[in-house]
Amino acid sequence: MSARSSARLTDARIRNAKRADKAYKLSDGAGLHLAVQPTGTKCWRYRYRIDGRENLFALGEYPEISLQQARAKRDVARELVKRGIHPAAHRRAQRLVVSQQAADTFEAVAKEWIEQNRESWSKYYLSQAENVLAADVYPDIGRLPIRAVQAVHLLAILKRVEKRGAPTVAILIRQWTSAIFRYAVVTLRADHDPAAALKGAVTKPRTKHKRALSQSELPVLVKRVASSRSGAPVKIALQLLLMTFVRPKELREARWAEFDLDRALWEIPDQRMKRGIAHVVPLSRQAVQLLLTLRKITGNRPLLFPNQRDPRRPMSATTLNRCLERMGYAGYFSAHGFRATASTYFNSAGWRKDAVERQLSHQEGNKVRASYNHAEYLPERTKMMQAWADYLDALLVDGKVVPIRSGLQQIAS
Repeated sequence: MSARSSARLTDARIRNAKRADKAYKLSDGAGLHLAVQPTGTKCWRYRYRIDGRENLFALGEYPEISLQQARAKRDVARELVKRGIHPAAHRRAQRLVVSQQAADTFEAVAKEWIEQNRESWSKYYLSQAENVLAADVYPDIGRLPIRAVQAVHLLAILKRVEKRGAPTVAILIRQWTSAIFRYAVVTLRADHDPAAALKGAVTKPRTKHKRALSQSELPVLVKRVASSRSGAPVKIALQLLLMTFVRPKELREARWAEFDLDRALWEIPDQRMKRGIAHVVPLSRQAVQLLLTLRKITGNRPLLFPNQRDPRRPMSATTLNRCLERMGYAGYFSAHGFRATASTYFNSAGWRKDAVERQLSHQEGNKVRASYNHAEYLPERTKMMQAWADYLDALLVDGKVVPIRSGLQQIAS
C-alpha cells in the first residue's frame, strides 16, 4: 500500500481522496492513517509496536468515524500500548463484558438464584416466590441487565404492590430482590445490593401478637398447620409451638441436650428464659413423637432448628411468622399468639390458675422462691399438657369444636 503526503489530514482532504487502482494511505501522524481501498472504502488504522513487533489496529470506516473521532480512538489506543496492551485484545474483552452483561438480565439471575434454593424451600414457598416475581417484578425490570437495576426501579415496584393492599408481599419482594442482588454480587455480576437501601420503605402491618384465637378459629389453625407445605423442621416447629406454647425464641433456640424424651421433659436453662429462671415443660405423647421425627433430621446437630445458611445459628426469628402469613394470618395472628390462645382455653376449662401460670412461665414476684420451684405443679401440668394435645388432635380429626375436659376432671382421673 503506497503512502501519500505525511501532512496532517483535514476533513476536506479526506472527502476529496479518490479511489485508485491500488490501495494507498493518508497519514495523520502518531501512527494514525486512513487507508483508501480501490473500491473507494476509507478505513482508519493505527500502527503501533509492542515487543518490537509492528501491529495494525482497525478503528472503523470513514465517514462513520470522523477525523476527530479517529484521533480520539488513536489516543486511547496509544495509552493501552504504553501499558503493553494490544488494543484489539482489549476491545474483544470489552465486547465480551458487554455481551455477558446483556445476558445477565435480572430475570436470568433471579431464576438462577431460585434454582440454587429449590431443594431447601418448601413447594409452597417456591411457588410463592416464582409467582410473585413473575407477576410483580419481571414485567418491570426482568429484561434489564442486573447492573442497570437501581433502587428507584425497585421502590416503584414496592410502592405499587403496597398501594394495592399487599404490604406483606411488598416486604417479601424487597427481601427476595435483596437476596438476588447479594447472589449476583458473589457471582461477580453486580457490585452492590440496591434493595438494601429500601429496608423499611414499606410499613409492616401491625400484628396482634398476643391475640388469642377464638373457639371457632382454632380448628382452622390446627388444620392449616397440619397441612402446611413448609419444610419438615418449620412445620414441626409450628406444631410444637401449638402443643407447648413456649415463647417462639425459646423454641427456636432449643438444644437437644435440654430434652429427656424417655421422661418426656424439656428443661429450658435459666440463661435462655425471659426472666432468667429455668423452666420445665412436660411433653405430651404427641410432642415426643414429633421430636423423635425431628431428631432424624437435625439430631446430628446441637440445635433442634438450625439456620439453613449457618447451622451454628438457630432458625431466623421471622421464619415462623412468615409461615403463618402464608397461611393467611398476616397482620392478624403471630407465633406469640399461641400462648394467649392456650391460656384462654385452660382458664375457661377450669384448670388451676397457678398451674396455668407456671406452665406459661409467668414468674411470681419472689424470683428466689421461683428459681427453686421451676418444676412446681409438675404432675398437674403434665396432665394439662396431655389434655391440650389430645384436644388439638380431636380438632384435627373432625374439624369440629369439641369441649375440652374440665381441669378438675383431668386431675381426678
